[in-house]
Order: sequence, then C-alpha cells, then structure tokens
Amino acid sequence: METHHRVETEELVKGLEVLPRKQVEYHNVVLPELDVDAVHKRRPQLVLVDEFAHTNAPGSRHPKRYQDVEEILAAGIDVYTTLNIQHLESLNDVVAQVTGIIVTETIPDGSIDQASEIEVIDLPPDELLIRLNEGKVYIPEQAARAIHKFFRKGNLTALREMSLRRAAERVDHQMRDYMELSAISGPWPASERLMICISGHPISERLVRAGRRLADELKAEWFAVHVQALDRRRFSVEGGENVARALRLAEDLGAKVRQVEGQNVSTTLVDFARKNNVTKIITGKPLRPRWKEIFSGSLTNELIHLSGNIDVYVVSDPSGPLPAPISSVLRPTSSWRRYALSILLVALVTLVSLPIYGLIHSTNLVMLYLAAVVISAIYLGRGPSLVVSILSVLAFDFFSLNLALRLTSQIQNISLLS
Repeated sequence: METHHRVETEELVKGLEVLPRKQVEYHNVVLPELDVDAVHKRRPQLVLVDEFAHTNAPGSRHPKRYQDVEEILAAGIDVYTTLNIQHLESLNDVVAQVTGIIVTETIPDGSIDQASEIEVIDLPPDELLIRLNEGKVYIPEQAARAIHKFFRKGNLTALREMSLRRAAERVDHQMRDYMELSAISGPWPASERLMICISGHPISERLVRAGRRLADELKAEWFAVHVQALDRRRFSVEGGENVARALRLAEDLGAKVRQVEGQNVSTTLVDFARKNNVTKIITGKPLRPRWKEIFSGSLTNELIHLSGNIDVYVVSDPSGPLPAPISSVLRPTSSWRRYALSILLVALVTLVSLPIYGLIHSTNLVMLYLAAVVISAIYLGRGPSLVVSILSVLAFDFFSLNLALRLTSQIQNISLLS
C-alpha cells in the first residue's frame, strides 16, 4: 500500500494484512518496493497492489510494477490494483496536450485489456478538488503543487471524460464479444458507429468529410471501408488512385480504415457493418442516367434493401454526373492482333485435322481443338481464348455434320444396290 502518510488511507488499511515492502538501496537512498518473493511465499488468493503504473527502483526485478503484477498473476494469484487514466500509454500525447504536462510513468494498454474487470471510480471535479485541498489525495504541500500544475478543474473534466470513454470502449468490446459468441445479428444501437463506403468514384472524399462531421456530432467511432470485388469489376489507374486518396484522407481524419474482399460489394459491406455493430452507413449517390442503374444495378439501392435496421445516409455529388473510371472485366483486354492469331490458330488446327478426319475417333479430334484453346489462354489472353473455344466448337460441329451426311448418303446407295 502507498498511503503517502494520509490519515484517511491509513485508517482504511487497518485490519488488513500488509506485506512488508522490500528495501532497495539506490544512490545511498533506501526505496521501498513491492516484494514479489514475499507475495509468492505468502501465496494468498487475492493481493491488493497499489499504483499499477509505478516505476520500480533501479536494481529491482522488473522495471515497472505492472510487470510485477503480471508475474503474480502467472503464479495463479488474483490481483486488485489501481490506475489513473493519465498513465495509459495510448493517451500520453492527449494528456500532454490537455494538461501541458508529459506523464513519464505509463503502461501499455494491453496490460489493462487483459483485466477480467474494470471499475471506474468517478468523482465530479469540484468534489475531487475538495479532497485535494483536505489532503485526502496528497499531503498538503504536494496537493498545492498538484492543484496548481495538473489538477485544474478543466484538466480534471477532460481526464474524467477520458476515463468514462475508456470504460465505455471496454463495455462495448464485451457487448460485441457476447453478440459474436451468441450468434446475434447486429447491430445493437447501444452506441453509434458509422461506416463510410469507399469506391473509385471521386465522391468518396466528400463522403469521408461528411462522415467525419457526423461522427464528431454523434461522438461516434467510424470506419472507412473499401471492398475489392475482383470477380465483378476492376478499377482503372485513376479509380485506384481515387480509392487510395480517400482512404488516406479517412485515416488522417481519424477513421479506422479497412479493405476487405468479397464476391458482392453490397453484401460484403452489410456483413462488415453487422459484425462491427455499425449503426449508420454513409454511401454516395453519383448522378447517372436511370437506364444505367436499371441495367447495371445501384449499390445504394442494394445497401438500402439489405441494411435491415441499419440507417443508410446517401450523400449526393453536387458536381453532377462523374462516372467512376471503372472498366468491366468483360471488356476486351487484348489487341486485335491477338484475336487475329486466335482465328489463325483454329484454322491451323482445322487444316491439320482434314487429312486425318474420319481416320480417328471424333473424341481424339476434340483434343486437338482443346489444345488450341489451352495454348490461346496461356499465350494470347482471356478474350482470344474465348474466340478460339467458340470457333473450335463451330468447326467441330461442321465436320461432324458433313460426316453424318456422307454416312447417310452411303447408306442410301447401298440400299439402292441391294
């Protein structure tokens, strides 16, 4: 226990077994530290360890007290400990910006993420200032310096909000874990969470800025998500640059950026939203002719149809029609020379087949055309290989029809002679 000679704390400790602390000498100064060996020897079911973020004296077994606690936990002993929000490493720069003081004693966030339970001890700033003035937090001389430099009312309000937010994040993670284990289809709107749909259209940057403003208003966590659906469509170089630029902007503005793959863009987005308990989806509405939406579909309409109880916000593009530089996978990707070579390849196989036609079984003849298809797919590309396959079928069917007519004619001749 670190009572710091506070009478109120010393009164609360009375009646509890307190392990003597280890005396560590450093530069002719004796410093009392947690005696980990004494804890192991006593082996209680539960040990109370104050000041979790404390830095141990040089020469101690571990540099930090949280490492002592980890060793005690590894031995099968439960630990209750205390921590101030300003000692979390992830909040170090935020605390320095708010208070003007850099806190040097910090612990990694993972140390408390592993805790089985977190309890928030919350006091309004005015009440905490009263306790400071009464010497219930620090001894009077230390309290005066702390109030003047660190524990000003504005600072306390900010630190209080950080504590409550950190606890809320913990509860939110627990809720999502429960939903996942229980196979519950979300979202549960216990807190707002936004998702921005990023595409290759220039409107994506506008969506990111709109999402940031809405997230600020709602004090909500937000994601920027791009789906790579390679089986459906591909981006040109300009479209890929639009995606990269929008994702960089989202990351700069504080979004959690995710790139996922899926067979269907709208289905993948909705699945991601449900798994991450997203309550609001923000998508774009590029202005384009209605007939294009009828034939090629509309991502916005699909999202609205699939979203269920997730709200969908549609942001229009005020600049007018700006079709995304997206090219269909079925667009010819090879030069006309390759298509010409594919036709010549079929003609060559046909010429080779003429002398042996009728001498070998038709199944073997099919293998020649199949070899042509394989060769074109490897060396000429997807489009030419499709041309080869179609022409091969037509050529084979033509030969088969001629053979059938010739056989029919021979049969009729034989009948006449008989």
